[in-house]
Amino acid sequence: MEDGVIVGADGLARCPWGAEPELYREYHDGEWGRPLRGDDELFERISLEAFQSGLSWLTILRRREGFRAAFDGFRIEAVAAYTEADVERLLGDAGIIRNRAKIAATIANAKAALELGGGLTELIWSFAPAGRERPKTVGDVPATTPESKALSKALKANGFRFVGPTTAYAMMQAVGMVDDHLADCHVASALESEGR
Repeated sequence: MEDGVIVGADGLARCPWGAEPELYREYHDGEWGRPLRGDDELFERISLEAFQSGLSWLTILRRREGFRAAFDGFRIEAVAAYTEADVERLLGDAGIIRNRAKIAATIANAKAALELGGGLTELIWSFAPAGRERPKTVGDVPATTPESKALSKALKANGFRFVGPTTAYAMMQAVGMVDDHLADCHVASALESEGR
């Protein structure tokens, strides 16, 4: 894989992972690295990052609508009420990744989210780091940071599962807590013009 940006047929420079296929381009250009708040919205990202563990993110993106349908739109209250019958239903759903441990973790995480005093958004965003220099190459992007380690530890302390420091950092990137679009990426320029 390239270490710097890739210029696509449309003439736009993108982070190398976001250049192909089209589904990656759409996610890269319109969603990844843009600030996202909302407890259910963040619960979806935590859940999808957990399901992605050990798999390609493209596998998750291709099944995202299936996940949303299977998990009641990732509404925390709905998922927290799931029973063993729901686990069996999910294990039979070809529209998602059928992994019992990850399904159980998603349900447990919904229950943990309900117990948070200030809500999931407040907890997660409290670990947003100060701005830093934009990476120039993929090699400049860390797999974990002190903040992702601290977020992982806090989530685990509150009963969350499948939220290790690498998974926590991937979520931080996805929801715009950190902006790891490479310096020459066209999205970096757009975000900077928006004041982000």
